[in-house]
Amino acid sequence: MSLVRWSAAGEQVFGEMRRTEKCKFSEGTRMRFIPRGLSVVFALIMAAALLIPAPSHAQTTTETHHKHHVSKKKVPSNDHASHRVGGHPTRTSARTRTVASARRHHRRPHHLTVRELARSRRLHRAFVASSELRPMAQQLAQSPTPAALAGVSAWAHSHRGEAAAAAYLALGHAYLLDHKYPDAVSALRSARLAGATPAQPDGVLADYADYLTAQAYLQSNQLPQAEDVLNDFVQKYPDSIFVTSVPVLQANLFVQEGDPQRALAILDRHQGEPIAGHADFQLALAKADLLAGRTAQAQQLYEHVYLNYPLSIEAGYARAQLQTTGVLDTLPPDERRRHADALYEAGHYSDAEDEYRSLAARSDTDGVTRNWLLVAAAECDWKLHRLTQRELDSIPDSNDDAGARRLYLEMELARDQNDTATQQSIVSQMETRFPDSPWLAEALYSSGNMYLLAKDYPHAIQYYSDLARRFPTSKYAPLSHWHAAWLNYRLGNYTDAAQLFGEQLRLFPGTAQIPAALYWRARVYEDQEHNAATAAEYYKTVLRLFPHYYYAALSQQRLDELGSVAPERIAALDAMQPEPIPELTDDVPEDDPHVIKAKLLANAGLNEYIAPEIRAADGSDEWGAFAEAEIYASYGESWRAMRLLKHAIPFYTSAPIESIPVAYWRILFPESYWPEIKADAEKNGLDPYMVAALIRQETEFNPGAVSNKDAYGLMQLLPSVGRAMAHDEGVRHFRTDDLLNPSTNILLGTHYLRLMLDKFNNQPEYAFAAYNAGDDRVTDWESIGNYHGIDEFVESIPFTETREYVQAILRNEEIYRELDRVSSEHAQR
Repeated sequence: MSLVRWSAAGEQVFGEMRRTEKCKFSEGTRMRFIPRGLSVVFALIMAAALLIPAPSHAQTTTETHHKHHVSKKKVPSNDHASHRVGGHPTRTSARTRTVASARRHHRRPHHLTVRELARSRRLHRAFVASSELRPMAQQLAQSPTPAALAGVSAWAHSHRGEAAAAAYLALGHAYLLDHKYPDAVSALRSARLAGATPAQPDGVLADYADYLTAQAYLQSNQLPQAEDVLNDFVQKYPDSIFVTSVPVLQANLFVQEGDPQRALAILDRHQGEPIAGHADFQLALAKADLLAGRTAQAQQLYEHVYLNYPLSIEAGYARAQLQTTGVLDTLPPDERRRHADALYEAGHYSDAEDEYRSLAARSDTDGVTRNWLLVAAAECDWKLHRLTQRELDSIPDSNDDAGARRLYLEMELARDQNDTATQQSIVSQMETRFPDSPWLAEALYSSGNMYLLAKDYPHAIQYYSDLARRFPTSKYAPLSHWHAAWLNYRLGNYTDAAQLFGEQLRLFPGTAQIPAALYWRARVYEDQEHNAATAAEYYKTVLRLFPHYYYAALSQQRLDELGSVAPERIAALDAMQPEPIPELTDDVPEDDPHVIKAKLLANAGLNEYIAPEIRAADGSDEWGAFAEAEIYASYGESWRAMRLLKHAIPFYTSAPIESIPVAYWRILFPESYWPEIKADAEKNGLDPYMVAALIRQETEFNPGAVSNKDAYGLMQLLPSVGRAMAHDEGVRHFRTDDLLNPSTNILLGTHYLRLMLDKFNNQPEYAFAAYNAGDDRVTDWESIGNYHGIDEFVESIPFTETREYVQAILRNEEIYRELDRVSSEHAQR
């Protein structure tokens, strides 16, 4: 559990996250080092009361949008819904903008009160005075070694005022993380004293010093001392981001002190506020009611928390309480089932399985429901890679949804064994017995993937086509239809492929396959139907709608080949409109107290509080994501800055360069370690843009990245590969940890990329695919042959992750070039 959930935005994920593709990659899902969260062990007071939740950022594709809500006045709140960082401004209708649009987009003047202006000036002075602290404080936050603690402590003792306060705050924060509570209290007291002046007894970081001091007291069970700190917190710091956390914190404290009436009194005062709808508030109220003898009300609240906040920390506490009192088994089965379903949908398979099996074991559960629950539990086991045929055989067959799901799982087990006869038999049974079941759609999709990977294209087409025909609104329908279209093309069935490409455009507008469908329909027009004018119109449509996509570069190449052919106007293509791009601003109000305070917190290494501070600023919906990203980028965390903007503006790959401020692009496409990249790229005969593009795709420029396949550093080298490259480069005494050194990683990674290019005849697409999936797989794919161009090879890569990895690197490379071209043009004006 953590006092503050980490707020960095979720990264955009390329590829369909689909279990049935059953492939392993030499470079797996990235696991990056991030600053430690505030881990809290505090059995007496529920940790949920200490949370200041950050948004739960859903992974999103480039086609995903979110509605923008502009708030007139922001009040610090720990409401889950209000904590989105940098919302998306309202979409504008115009797509194409003049080059002038690339300049700074100005907002209305940011008017500060006299009090706010004075506070801003104090914060700014503290920020400037503590700037040299930042590297040491960030190191302390990453790794609180004795040396790191000593360095920050020495800095604190050698400085005065708010600069010293920031250093002491960093120390107190680090001691709190390590549960060294007396040391934390001492350092935080020093932070308060250092920041105080006769005219301003409360320093600019005093609210942080007090709040963390309260946490230290709470976690060391010094409840009266914690109460003293919290009693006047809201009055002293009305603008603090912690204001909405204090009531629940105090209520839990009063409960622990055995005074439920004070707890109820403070919670009652906030019943009409947004925080009353939070799980931590409801749980605190339940605990207070129980202690006050209001058992019925407490039970209702525990039930409410458990059933309505299934993914929260508080739900686990509520479940334990309900189980202890014997109430859990009396809850309505349908509501508990919905709770289990929510756990399943969130990927909490082990917890979901426990709930399903608990419900199935109830004596009042009828046979039909029990079967459903046991099959649901079996799928949880399959998700956890522990389902056995024996478990499935123990569940009776039935002619309902449970029976369809059970057969689907049997099909998956057959697929795991590569038992095509059983797989085909089960799918045939499902088509007869459950023709409309969504589990048939699952079985058809998995079967299509099975035969795609086996290079049995006729069978793959059969299953994909069947799915798209039977379940046109299924989430799998667009991709299944596309697979059928593409495989027909690969088999030379160009007439069928052309028809299916057209259907793709008509039946599935706005889906991820549209750029490919436009491009390959154009290729059929050009190569098979010899209709250059219509092909040119399709190519131009790709360029108009998807200027930075992989297919845009291919379309431009084809247009260059066609020469001066006049495109044929096609009404259906003219009707396809580009994604509207909102107006974005990089005009952050640098004088806003919360913005300056966020920067000051970065100096102190309190990274987890940066986002909440920015969100508390007026108008942060318009620029908050950019402001936060700028702070991360300013101290070298390019990957965190990039990831945040990729989430905040997922439409960037569809946007013309001039429609988004250049400052955004420079965060999205950083040139970190550029001198090393240029030097080592030149040494190995590589384009530096290519190397930067590959690094961006591999690790987003995170030098400390380590994958779940043990690939290390910026260019994700396996230790064995790194050792071999180090030998080639004459690097002596190589150790695996050397791969986390950016200079060493780039030196060895560029050498390895050169070897991949040499192995595959200097063809980047093959080399990138080998870099991601392994050269043996690429050799296997290459052996299929009959590719009429490198574009056919890329489209035919059976692993979605690898295919989109290759396309993304090529796209990144082009964007890097265009950004430098635009920068050069602006510099010449």
